[in-house]
Amino acid sequence: MATGRDEGYGARQGARTTQRRGRMTAARHAVLAELGPAWLLDPADATSPAALTRAFGRQAPLVLDIGAGNGEATRAWAEAHPDHDVLAVELHRPGLARLVRDLHDAGPPNVRAVEADALLVLEAMPPGSLAGLRVLFPDPWPKRRHVGRRLVDPAFVRLATDRLAVGGWLHVATDWDDYAQQARASLATEARLEPVVDEVDEIDGAVADEDGHRPGWDGPPWRTQRPERPVTAYEQRGLDAGRSIADLVALRRS
Repeated sequence: MATGRDEGYGARQGARTTQRRGRMTAARHAVLAELGPAWLLDPADATSPAALTRAFGRQAPLVLDIGAGNGEATRAWAEAHPDHDVLAVELHRPGLARLVRDLHDAGPPNVRAVEADALLVLEAMPPGSLAGLRVLFPDPWPKRRHVGRRLVDPAFVRLATDRLAVGGWLHVATDWDDYAQQARASLATEARLEPVVDEVDEIDGAVADEDGHRPGWDGPPWRTQRPERPVTAYEQRGLDAGRSIADLVALRRS
């Protein structure tokens, strides 16, 4: 995939993430075929305000959940915010099958999902159309030669901010210190965003990875208080490995 930075959003063809492997059993295929029409949107409909209104049966503030996995955290967010509509973007088909099945069994009704590339969805959305956007535990690409594939960089932050309404929020969570530093540096490039700083860690602000890579961030390693959410499978893996969790939330102020 392209890794352009300053040539505009279109220079980045795709989210530079993995199409995670997962066994699609006959039962999972059946779930998507039988239940998917009620919960899954075509990518074109996922970026159309009129189509979203039809899909949700109402007009409500919209939040985008990038990399929803099996949807546990997505469903919890939607249950806690029934006045919002939640659009979950995921490429992992087994995770989508689990999300669709759970939505069918227990709701909530204010969730729809789309199997699509998150960057392409964002690019097609109207400016100012999102009340919030979150990326929980994106692929860390920890090796130095792979860092350019990370989703959260200045170009992504600029695009996400364009799609946020004034007062909207951008939330990134990661269990990799180096990625957290990169995300902080990327957020700092966007003057329209104001970080929600609840804590400043007493650690070196330039964390090196296993290859000695440093992202060049010399500001404080701030964190936002952890929003209420279930511990996702990826978060638990990080905790089990002894890694710390960084939640970074920034608000669009202008």
